[in-house]
Amino acid sequence: MRKIISFIVLGFILQPVFAQQKPKLVVGIVVDQMRQEYLYRFESKFGEQGFKRLMKEGFMLKNAHYNYVPTETGPGHASIYTGTTPATHGIIANNWYDRSTKIDVNCVGDSTQKPVGTDVGGQVSPMRLLSTTITDELKLATQKKAKVIGVSIKDRGAVLPGGHMPDGAYWYDNKTGAMITSTYYKQQLPDWVAKFNARKLPDTYLNQEWNTLLPINQYVESGPDDTPYEGKWSGKTTPTFPYNLTELRKKMGVYSLLNMTPWGNTIVADFAKAAVLAEGMGKDGVTDFLAVSFSSTDIIGHAMGPNAIEVEDTYLRLDKTLEDLFNFLDKEVGKGLYTVFLTADHAVAEVPQYMIDNNIPAGYFKPILVKTGLNEHLQKYFPGKTIVEEFTSEQVYINHQAFEGDPKASGIDLFVATELITKFLLNTEGVAQVFPATTLRQANSDEVGIRGKVVRGFHSKRSGDIAFVLEPGWFAWGGVTGATHGSGYSYDTHVPILFYGAGIPKGSSSQFHTITDISPTLSVLLNIKFPSGCTGQPITEIVD
Repeated sequence: MRKIISFIVLGFILQPVFAQQKPKLVVGIVVDQMRQEYLYRFESKFGEQGFKRLMKEGFMLKNAHYNYVPTETGPGHASIYTGTTPATHGIIANNWYDRSTKIDVNCVGDSTQKPVGTDVGGQVSPMRLLSTTITDELKLATQKKAKVIGVSIKDRGAVLPGGHMPDGAYWYDNKTGAMITSTYYKQQLPDWVAKFNARKLPDTYLNQEWNTLLPINQYVESGPDDTPYEGKWSGKTTPTFPYNLTELRKKMGVYSLLNMTPWGNTIVADFAKAAVLAEGMGKDGVTDFLAVSFSSTDIIGHAMGPNAIEVEDTYLRLDKTLEDLFNFLDKEVGKGLYTVFLTADHAVAEVPQYMIDNNIPAGYFKPILVKTGLNEHLQKYFPGKTIVEEFTSEQVYINHQAFEGDPKASGIDLFVATELITKFLLNTEGVAQVFPATTLRQANSDEVGIRGKVVRGFHSKRSGDIAFVLEPGWFAWGGVTGATHGSGYSYDTHVPILFYGAGIPKGSSSQFHTITDISPTLSVLLNIKFPSGCTGQPITEIVD
């Protein structure tokens, strides 16, 4: 909201000057696995007060992209809120191989913490995030007076946006159906969270049938309801509507089933509203920050693929959930007194098998088979030695001890091994490019193209010795059903960025912007420091 200030000087009335008032509340919304294209494809069926409120009354970037690989949930949330890429913030994947412990680690895993609100799991914290977030900077700028809350189905969707010093981060427990946290944040659940859990909303939502919101013949934006490219739920012979949730939950996990339905998003919104009320967010002169991540879109999308009616129905229902959330904020905070941004942590590719069947280049890369063949190839040159220590996330970790522990070995041997692996991968079907770590460390961080995205996703201490990129349409995942993401190609990088509310003009832009531009834009709007590792730039179409 802008206050109009007029000045009278020597009898003349000067033109009004607009003094920007800071929003009472910032609401960051991340829709897991959302394409920019969905805004257009489903637009005719959206209501006027959900996605369309942001599109028509706010500011929409039409050409916003991720500028690194891999395009995954953990790195996505970290990059949105830090304003930088994995090369700086250190969240290089959802999980990665840790050389020091020689095990895979989770991006928010922290064995020093314990779960709060459940008995198993929940050992998480933001300790692997190496730079500050916009939420951290808001805390620092207000001497910790600002309230910051992160909410999601997934732990990483709540933890990373909340930053290092939030008032709380909460996520869904598949075993109990409760919203939980960890000892990093709380020693016990606040009373309002315990009361929320006591409502047993998952039981309410799962005690029904999931059928299409509209008559199924109106879903012309999607493919047929029954296709060979969609995953089948346990207990169903076809991937088709309706879904009897009461019966299916007995076979698919009493509470984990909620994640695979649109009501996984609903319960996140329910909890977000409860947090606003209980924590008094947006009620004083200090800007607060609510970070909300909707994950069911991703879980359903992985299982069904982007052309499934299940995906379209999920977005139509999410549209109504957003409408309800915005109406709630209008009432509790005040229309025009809060700022919203909505984006995605990544987009999604088509189902590779669907592309293959329609004569479009695509394929399935088999990491286990390639790793086996690579080790056999290296045995010819280094008999008796295990050269490849780990082969994961399109990264090759070389066993340096195989050279360091051998008095006959030298730096030349490591160089030779690197060259052998590079050439082997380049001759492997589905591999487009291969980049040794030495090349990536010497590269410029503002390089364009796929190599630039690899550079910005490469962390010298956490990434492997060799990174490789698959051809467009190729994935190291799954079978003939469902879809995934992770690449640096446009189908995975092109996501929505919408701003709405206090301080946001109406309009749109087709100028290229990166996901890392969100946080510095918020910094300018809030008059606070940029996050510590920020490499993005303010969106001038909004702030100037």
